[in-house]
Amino acid sequence: MSPSLFNFTDAKDKFTASARHAVAGKAIKPLLNSFNQIPGNETEKKTTLDQALRSVLGDQIVEQKASCDDYLSLIYLSIQAVTEGICSATTPFQLLGDILDCLPLDLCDRIFSFVEENVSTWKSNSFYTAGKNYLLRMCNDLLRRLSKSQNTVFCGRIQLFLARLFPLSEKSGLNLQSQFNLDNVTVFNKNEQESTLGQKHTEEKEDGMEEGEMGEEEAPAPCSIPIDYNLYRKFWTLQDYFRNPLQCFDKFFWMTFLKFSDETLAVFKSYKLDDMQASKRKMEELRASSGEHVYFAKFLTSEKLMDLQLSDSNFRRHILVQYLILFQYLKGQVKFKSSSCVLNDDQTAWIEETTKLVYQLLKETPPDGDKFANMVEHILNTEENWNSWKNEGCPSFVKERTVDDKSKRPSRKRQAPEDFLGKGPDRKIFMGNDELTRLWNLNPDNMEACKSDNRSVDQKSREFMPSLDEFFAEAIEQADPVNMVEEEYKVVRNPNYGWRALRLLSRRSPHFFQPTNQKFKSLADYLDSMVSKLAKELPKDIPSEEIKTGEEDDDDNGDNLLKDSNDSPSIQSKLVTNQQMDDIATKLGAQWKTLAPFLEMKAVELREIETDSEDVEMQAKLLLVAWQDREGTQATVESLATALNAAGFSQIADGLSEA
Repeated sequence: MSPSLFNFTDAKDKFTASARHAVAGKAIKPLLNSFNQIPGNETEKKTTLDQALRSVLGDQIVEQKASCDDYLSLIYLSIQAVTEGICSATTPFQLLGDILDCLPLDLCDRIFSFVEENVSTWKSNSFYTAGKNYLLRMCNDLLRRLSKSQNTVFCGRIQLFLARLFPLSEKSGLNLQSQFNLDNVTVFNKNEQESTLGQKHTEEKEDGMEEGEMGEEEAPAPCSIPIDYNLYRKFWTLQDYFRNPLQCFDKFFWMTFLKFSDETLAVFKSYKLDDMQASKRKMEELRASSGEHVYFAKFLTSEKLMDLQLSDSNFRRHILVQYLILFQYLKGQVKFKSSSCVLNDDQTAWIEETTKLVYQLLKETPPDGDKFANMVEHILNTEENWNSWKNEGCPSFVKERTVDDKSKRPSRKRQAPEDFLGKGPDRKIFMGNDELTRLWNLNPDNMEACKSDNRSVDQKSREFMPSLDEFFAEAIEQADPVNMVEEEYKVVRNPNYGWRALRLLSRRSPHFFQPTNQKFKSLADYLDSMVSKLAKELPKDIPSEEIKTGEEDDDDNGDNLLKDSNDSPSIQSKLVTNQQMDDIATKLGAQWKTLAPFLEMKAVELREIETDSEDVEMQAKLLLVAWQDREGTQATVESLATALNAAGFSQIADGLSEA
């Protein structure tokens, strides 16, 4: 049996009846049942359901019995139908457009509140791509119907909704070519013959009695600047330059703008506003009036209002901020600005000076002038970033990684053993860097190598801690000047050698923990000093060829760093020991400074000693250690005893000699 053919008329009637039932019950189940029961492919059924929903809406509008809630119920039903996949994604937007086109503005306000509340729905993946153009067209149609002066709040809500709906980089909402609203023309009296400013003082005299009846606090303060028609005309002519800044790049127009601006700013500068009690009372009334603010829908250019406008702080701020915005455009780098639109040096200098004057006038304008000026400056600085962004073509703020830069997600956080255990015939194990890998793979079985105490079995199987003479033998040999080993080739310059040397010195050498006042620039310099000390303390059983630099050095009277082992005892007997320095430091106590000049210690070194420790015995010990480090092999008992006798410590010197 062949499948039944799709009948558009029958399907539309069934969908229409189901839609009415679903709207009444506020449930989508009847619509789903009808969609599943009607034969045909999904595309045909979706198209038919779209027509059925619009037909139901048309009947509601024609009958004029439905309320806003009924319209919104139908919109909710269409949104659920899109979510269930039984109608087109554009249907809710078409229904909204039909409703707003047919309803009066007061009902459109309620419908648009629903649109605002569901902005997250419109931005979802199911609706945004299909409906963004419908929403933009719908909002533009509404703006054409609204009056900017009477429906100001409604217009602002529409603009805010569009700002929330579209991303910042949406091209339809950007003035990419920096075009100006040239239709914003400020109308004022340009016929001097019709001006009433010349009759002002006469009228004031005639109405003097009536004005005198007003309370002193309520009467506005008269403007001290004589206002004539020339000032009135020049002041309002400036609005044409604010409307179209490109005129400033014309020489003739620039001279006119320069002249009119100087006169206007001179008026602002000479007539300063005071933060009077009346102004404070006005501000308090504005703050208390449920958050309402001063708003100028359009300038009032009546000649009779000129003196009041010059006395109004909000009006003055409005004009001064216009100057700053104009100056920012003239100085800024705008992509679509013509190549001929360039300021010369004189224009740039005038703009810089005038900008400072405008900020100064803003700070002097009450109330909170400093705070307002700083806020305006901050906003204009932020605007520079937007200008740069537009000059770059408005790139998206979302930076997507390229395919190569995308980090591959690891399949597991920790490596499995097979990833680093040895592979291949040599079973080499990689430990992360070359040195650790070499050390780990010295022996195939590290546990057995650690247990072994017999080095004769395998000399390379395990390295025990070497003795000082074995480890430093090469360094001592290189330290001898006769061998002429360059500094960069000495083993003490090797970081690995230096690290091992420090560990060995901390375990085997008493020099490592001795306090010293000598400063070293690098580890290599410190090791050179330690090598010199160790060379003097080599044991007797070291073969002479390991520490001698030649037989001809035996008669050098101790000038060379290394000596024959036979001379070591005699040298060691003359050197001052640590125990001797401790005893002398205890006996000197607070008198250690008396000895310092005879040891040729500098004042800087004495200050450092006093800084390092507050204990007088430790200070005396640091003095002797610094002297020993400086003298090296010349720090003998005889030298110290001579210095003690010269300083007047003969008893301490005698005790040192006897020891």
